[in-house]
Amino acid sequence: MAGHSKWSQIKRKKAVTDQRRAAAWTKLIRELTVAARHGGGDPDGNPRLRLAVDNARAANMPNENIERAIKKGTGDLEGVEYQEVSYEAYGPGGVAIYIEGLTDNLNRTVADIRHALTKTGGNLGQTGSVAWMFDHRGQIVFDALRYEEAALLEAVLETGAEDLETDEESYTVYTGINEFHAVQDALRARGLEWESSELAMVPKTLMKVEGAEAPKLVKLLDMLEDLDDVQKVYTNADIDEDSLVGAG
Repeated sequence: MAGHSKWSQIKRKKAVTDQRRAAAWTKLIRELTVAARHGGGDPDGNPRLRLAVDNARAANMPNENIERAIKKGTGDLEGVEYQEVSYEAYGPGGVAIYIEGLTDNLNRTVADIRHALTKTGGNLGQTGSVAWMFDHRGQIVFDALRYEEAALLEAVLETGAEDLETDEESYTVYTGINEFHAVQDALRARGLEWESSELAMVPKTLMKVEGAEAPKLVKLLDMLEDLDDVQKVYTNADIDEDSLVGAG
C-alpha cells in the first residue's frame, strides 16, 4: 500500500531526542526490574531478563545502570514495586490500540491514558474489546541496508521462525512466542545482529487511516508512548504518511 506505513515504521523515522532517549531508558529500567523480580537475576536462566538486558544494551545503557535495575528487582537494592497492566482503546478513525504498562499507581496511569485519548478523539475500551485483533508473536527487526533478503529468508526457514516481512528500510522476522528465544539464539549463532526484538502484539489485519485522522492518531500514539507508565503501544493502523505532511 504505497504511501502507507505501520506505526513502527513511522517511529523509526522520528528523531531520537535526548528527552526520548531518557524516556526509553526509564521504560527499560522498569522492565529489567520487573523481569528480575519475576524470574531471578540471572539472564541465562531468565529469558525475559535476557531480552531486557539485550534491549538495554542496544539502547547504549551503561552496565552499571543495568545491574542496579536488576538488583532492585531481586531485592538486593531497595526499589519500587511495579504492577503489569494492559489497556485496550480506540483511536481516531476507530483504530484499535493495545497498551502495555508497568506502574506503581494504577489511578495515575489510567487517568493519564484517558486524558491522552480524550484529547485526541479516542476512548478507552473494555477488556477484550480489541485484544482479539492482535496475535502475540515474537518480532525481530533487521536493517534492510545491512542484510540481503535472500540470506534472511534462508535463516528464517532454517531456524524455526514463522514468517519474514519486508519493507524498504527493514526486515521483520516473526516467531511463535514459545520459539522466540530459540530463534534468537539460532540467528545470533549465524552472526546476525538485529535492530530490535520483542514479544509483540501484532495486528491480524491493518486499518487505513488518512486525512485529518492521521495526524491526530500519531499525536495520540506519541502522547501514550511519552507516558512513563506506558511500556509499549500497539495499533492496527496503516497510516497515510502523505496526510502527515505539514501536520503538527
